Amino acid sequence: MRPSLDGHSGIPQEARLLFRGLGQLEGVEVIGLLQSGNLVLERGLPLNRNGSLAGGQAAPDQIERLSQVVVSLQQGPASHRFEHLRKRLLKLVGPLGAAVGALVGRQVPLTAFDPTHFKDFVWRAMFAKSLPIEDFDAVTQREFRVMRWPWSLVNAVGVASAACGHALYPRLNTRGIDLMIAETPYPGRVSRGTRMVVRYHDAIPLLMPHTIKDRGYHSAMHYHALRRNAADGAWFACVSEATRQDLLSVMPALEPRAVTIPNMVSHHFVAEHAPADRVPEIIWSRKNRHVQHAGGADIAQADLNQGKLPYLLMVSTVEPRKNHIALLDAWELLRSGACPQLNLVCVGSMGWDHTTILQRFAPWLARGGLHLLENVPSDDLRLLYRHAQATVCPSFGEGFDFSGIEAMRSGGVVAASDIRVHTDVFGAAAEYFSAYSAQDMASAIARLIEPAAEARREALRQEGDRVSQQYLPERVLPQWQDFLRRVVA
Repeated sequence: MRPSLDGHSGIPQEARLLFRGLGQLEGVEVIGLLQSGNLVLERGLPLNRNGSLAGGQAAPDQIERLSQVVVSLQQGPASHRFEHLRKRLLKLVGPLGAAVGALVGRQVPLTAFDPTHFKDFVWRAMFAKSLPIEDFDAVTQREFRVMRWPWSLVNAVGVASAACGHALYPRLNTRGIDLMIAETPYPGRVSRGTRMVVRYHDAIPLLMPHTIKDRGYHSAMHYHALRRNAADGAWFACVSEATRQDLLSVMPALEPRAVTIPNMVSHHFVAEHAPADRVPEIIWSRKNRHVQHAGGADIAQADLNQGKLPYLLMVSTVEPRKNHIALLDAWELLRSGACPQLNLVCVGSMGWDHTTILQRFAPWLARGGLHLLENVPSDDLRLLYRHAQATVCPSFGEGFDFSGIEAMRSGGVVAASDIRVHTDVFGAAAEYFSAYSAQDMASAIARLIEPAAEARREALRQEGDRVSQQYLPERVLPQWQDFLRRVVA
């Protein structure tokens, strides 16, 4: 459940939807694993050897202990010197000791987290960003386990020890659990009798390392965890066939254990019929507060007029692999030609290496015409998808790309780079262009937004509705059911 504590869309959203969805399958009991990206967690309640909850604590003591787990999942810097020192020592010694202990057969004990008294935390911290309130009981009544050591530090031990000749990872005590599903290659091992499934989102850290954060480390972290999982007999559920082929290009021997099960689209994205009147208000109220320019144009008034706002939409983290600059260049070509009133709306948080992108954005953010938004609720995002002239997906590389499917579900039209992932996932429901040519991108977008293109736009909407239905939970969950039966057989 680590990704569900972070972010909104992408892998965090997929983790929430998968947890909810698998819990609906007949014969499947879902238990969530709580682990922080960079914080040491307090221990939960003790478990017996068979994985059941051990006795021996009074109810008030149990609640206090679980309360400390909640605090440790979200706390900032330690409030006093002793606590700060304790946390530092645990961060240094704990993950390393757990990894070395695996060499002599020691396992990291998992402890229990009972959400009975902490449903507010479970819901708001992990699930509310993606699930409807109707799912509250379904996800807050599940069991959870606690893995104390941070994901990032366990990975760091694996990378450091690999430099010495052998990557070391801790072995979790997963007795009583048939199968563990990990989002991304997991820096750890499981008990004998437990199968591991890696939800494989993309091979970008290996095949496009120049596009990621902390390039050398991130690539090594991905590779060594992947190699350990593969050697331990893990199965790989890839989010697209293109991603599966990328994985097999790195490790061909995984072919018998690698399958394609696509991501599920969120329930929030359905055909939107509301008029565009609220679009200006959404753009005004969700402006990224970190990149506003003092003295710049009041974009809320200068460009937004009674909902009659022609705009292109891009929904993605702001980082180089997503290709914002080429889209900006294409948009400028359109503005200087037949579309002088066309706006560009970019929705997404700041990712790595975003400084150069913001420098290119700055003049237009000050003048108006370009709008950078953050923290847009799903209902508002659906409206933006529906009324955009086109949702543009210009990435150089992806594992799946939710934004195009979300736009299709909302009744919008999509233009996308012609990378293998997009053509696999979007099929004939998008207008394609080269990611490396702003001119080609501008031409493809122009073909969609010119007045004479309404027939083409309507055809894409109909095909988009058909294609996007493949990613509804009711279509994807049976694939998981069949796959899980195969793995545990």
